[in-house]
Amino acid sequence: MNMPENNVEQQQASDATSNAGEDASAAPAKVSDAAYAFNNLPQDHSGGNKPANLDLLLDIPLEISVELGRTKMMIHDLLKLGQGSVIELGKPAGDTLEILANNRLIAKGDVVVMNDKYGIRLTEVISTVERLEKLK
Repeated sequence: MNMPENNVEQQQASDATSNAGEDASAAPAKVSDAAYAFNNLPQDHSGGNKPANLDLLLDIPLEISVELGRTKMMIHDLLKLGQGSVIELGKPAGDTLEILANNRLIAKGDVVVMNDKYGIRLTEVISTVERLEKLK
């Protein structure tokens, strides 16, 4: 850790003054740990568990995707696909969809149609504890 030069010089001058009566051949005094104290760190006075610097994370982009279902295919079946082909998924119709953020399950929901556009109505949000357990 680098300290400004004038602080180091002041500390060394202070140490030299206090050691003036001692033997001149003694090793130079070490800078005390008190010189490295961090007294001006911001404190969280919100009273909650929310970190004070959470605002730094709000601009980080996430890739959100919705998974309708999955299937496995042989390559020769995949090559036969064309416009109008139907791929059968393993999930039954009407089953809940999985919402993923950066390929991690965060919620489940149902398909809705609003103004001729598809949307997802969240029916279940995965708890923080469950998400952390899946990371292990």
